[in-house]
Amino acid sequence: MSTQHLEATATRVRPSAVVIPALSYLMVTLDALVVVTALPSIRADLGGDPSGLQWVVNAYNLTFAAGIVAGAALGDRFGRRRVFIAGLAGFTLASAACALAPSLGLLVGFRALQGLAAAALAPVGLTLVTEAFPPGRRGAAVGLWGGIAGVGVAAGPLLGGAVTQGLDWHWVFWMNVQIGLAVIVACLRGLAESRGPVRPLDVPGMLLVGIALAALVNALVDAPRRGWSSSHTMVWLAAAAALAVAFVAWENTTEYPMMPTQLFRSRVFSAATVANLLSSGAIFSAAYITSEFFQLGRGDSPLGSGLRLLPWTVTPLLIAPLAGVWSDRFGARRLSVPGLVLQAAGFVWIVALAGSGASWGSYVLPFLIAGTGVSLALPSLPAAALGAVPPERVGVASGVVNVAQRVGSVVGVAVITAVFSAHGSLASPPAVATGFRWALAAAAVISLTGAFVAMGIRQVRLAR
Repeated sequence: MSTQHLEATATRVRPSAVVIPALSYLMVTLDALVVVTALPSIRADLGGDPSGLQWVVNAYNLTFAAGIVAGAALGDRFGRRRVFIAGLAGFTLASAACALAPSLGLLVGFRALQGLAAAALAPVGLTLVTEAFPPGRRGAAVGLWGGIAGVGVAAGPLLGGAVTQGLDWHWVFWMNVQIGLAVIVACLRGLAESRGPVRPLDVPGMLLVGIALAALVNALVDAPRRGWSSSHTMVWLAAAAALAVAFVAWENTTEYPMMPTQLFRSRVFSAATVANLLSSGAIFSAAYITSEFFQLGRGDSPLGSGLRLLPWTVTPLLIAPLAGVWSDRFGARRLSVPGLVLQAAGFVWIVALAGSGASWGSYVLPFLIAGTGVSLALPSLPAAALGAVPPERVGVASGVVNVAQRVGSVVGVAVITAVFSAHGSLASPPAVATGFRWALAAAAVISLTGAFVAMGIRQVRLAR
């Protein structure tokens, strides 16, 4: 295919290659967060303790993480448009099944199916965005993609609260059915087909990383109840470690790894990817535990809880597109490091307020500070990682970046659930507040760790 044809194709698909993937990612992000404010109502209807409820969040993120690279590979092999539409259809059907789930166990199972379908959407969508723009404009494109998808971050807890309170929790999943059908129609009309290098699927790698994560999460969430030195906890931790070592060994020897270790020889890619993992862990864990605090610790309604989170969740919608442009101009490190520090500072301020009986208005400023901080990191970290790899490896790298985000979400929620359970419980509002303060402090530490790692990102001179 000629260079002129490639350039003409990129020009033609450029608007849809940003908007349509962003709308699908909006749905994926919305579904990750819309459940947060519905969890207390799900608990009241289906039962469950903190360790069981966290699987409603983590079953989705776990299968999402394990299947992302496979989704990217399937898009390269069979056509990104075709796989993208198949993922949308699967996500829509799984959402309907979640809405009809009669028990917590079945809901967790259908959430896992949702995650598998989402794994076909996120990496393919990000690849469509990055391949439509030259490296020098990629940060702005990813910023626009993140800004549109940021509606999901902003609207997730609020919509979840409003729908749960106005109807019931089942409708937080019925919403996805309507969005999914609309995006499928948009894909059929406005998304061009494209392919990448055909690579065999790394099935052993996918299984190893998925089972390793499940073992780690199981150990973390059960440890506060069974004891960190109990045989149950030690066996699961040992299994997770052994599987992780086996995964790395396999990736170093197989001809077609799902996560090529060569990518991590780049200091920029390694730092940006790990910082992205930690940033995602801080965001999702904080959203998960804060919603429970407002409803079960302060007695707010589901809608009230979503409104109280709005100063934090709405800022990515406003700032992320600008941060993408600034990332191209000033470099990812200059945005992501102070951004993650600001997020941690906002969390620490909220921890102090949670123990003082402060009014809701007192939470607005620290939420704005935390939201502004993470808005600087959201587009700059993925752009830095993708800008550090050769053009022919962008598809694989985007899959790795998405895996890092999902792994961060899974581990982050598991860690703060363990911290919460070790210091508090759902038995009474004071017990919820005590556990929340410790858990959000842990999220602040995760964010600060991400800032430290992001200091390893140096400015890359991008081709224009």
